[in-house]
Amino acid sequence: MGTMDRVIKLQNTKTRKKEVFAPIDAENVRMYVCGPTVYDRAHLGNARPVVVFDVLYRLLREVYGADKVTYARNFTDVDDKINARAAESGRPIGDITAETTQWFLDDMGELGALEPNHMPRATQYIPQMVAMIEDLIAKGHAYAAEGHVLFAVDSWKELYGKLSGRSVDDMIAGARVEVAPYKKNPMDFVLWKPSSDELPGWDSPWGRGRPGWHIECSAMSYELLGETFDIHGGGNDLMFPHHENEIAQSCCANGDDSFARYWLHNEMLQVEGKKMSKSLGNFFTVRDLLDQGYPGEVIRLVFLQTHYRKPMDWTDKKAKEAEATLRKWRALTAGIEPASSAAAAVLDALADDLNSAGAIAELHKLAAAGDAAALLASAQMLGLLTEEMGAWASAPTVDLSAYEGKLVEARQKAMESKDFSEVDQLKEAFVAAGLEVRMSKAGVELVPGAGFDPAKLEAL
Repeated sequence: MGTMDRVIKLQNTKTRKKEVFAPIDAENVRMYVCGPTVYDRAHLGNARPVVVFDVLYRLLREVYGADKVTYARNFTDVDDKINARAAESGRPIGDITAETTQWFLDDMGELGALEPNHMPRATQYIPQMVAMIEDLIAKGHAYAAEGHVLFAVDSWKELYGKLSGRSVDDMIAGARVEVAPYKKNPMDFVLWKPSSDELPGWDSPWGRGRPGWHIECSAMSYELLGETFDIHGGGNDLMFPHHENEIAQSCCANGDDSFARYWLHNEMLQVEGKKMSKSLGNFFTVRDLLDQGYPGEVIRLVFLQTHYRKPMDWTDKKAKEAEATLRKWRALTAGIEPASSAAAAVLDALADDLNSAGAIAELHKLAAAGDAAALLASAQMLGLLTEEMGAWASAPTVDLSAYEGKLVEARQKAMESKDFSEVDQLKEAFVAAGLEVRMSKAGVELVPGAGFDPAKLEAL
């Protein structure tokens, strides 16, 4: 079967069903994913949708052709968190967003994520947002009040809440909505808000101000992908209110209920079985992990081993196992030409609602069967075993026996002199170089960890 005949099925949040994916136009398959708000380094949770939708992008390119897929992922570069960061650091907003946008692209590149075809920044699309807001007011779906413009949820009450499965009345009862005197309904959300002099602002029919968060994605996706497109993705924390509000705005602006046909949401990420939080000390940025010596390829493989709709648990144990697996696969495929395409079983797994865990299981089978060419082609389709990702694995292997001998000698001396300071110093130096020191009656073993840096041993 040719790849074009391959049936892709995706779990559509909007219908609560796994559906056969049928693009609006097979010559131009379009996907929009909500990107980061750029005020800091991306944390591990921010990286999950990037890797998940990168795999979907790769699958769509494989099935429809690389030039037939358009992927847009935005940068939110106007936001109160950014304003707060500028105020506390005294740095210009433009400097912060330019720097953090580049950090994001660098860090995600290290995880093997392809850059989307379009990476719109919200500040580049303010006129389009203003035009869309004017259109919503003209159609009776929005109103201006005290320098703000609000979306009138009552104007679209039957359909509002369909994505997250809540009714407006339920939402009001359980909502922590911002109660403001100028709102007609407590669920009405902001499309435009006034800016004071020290905040970023643009001229508009309602005075100098800035857009609300939700309108950004509606305006940018419309501009880049059209009023209706195939897939809209993001983390499940965005389902409500962000995606619900996007649907309301876009459908009302378009005058029908066309917007994105398939909605995909990835589950959240934990670290060592707990929700990531600064107070628990288990909060990591992607850059933290890279700096600790976890290669980007290892992080990517750990991510791919969990299905995107299941919560993912990042653990050190998984990272160590992933590293061992990748070393084995790289040894097996060294000097081999990849097969002409990924193995059918790998593509079948991915085509079944992006079952990356199943695809990785198929890679293990190919490795066990010794089919190095198919393993290489299939892994590369998943963004693994590529040359760019392999620098960590080709780091020179160091003969550690001399260092082990040094420690044995120091330990024998210490037994006689009862002065263990040299032993402790050596152990500290080995640990600092990323080695695990295992000492027993039988002897001494030095085991390289994820962050092993041979250069740190040379001073010894």
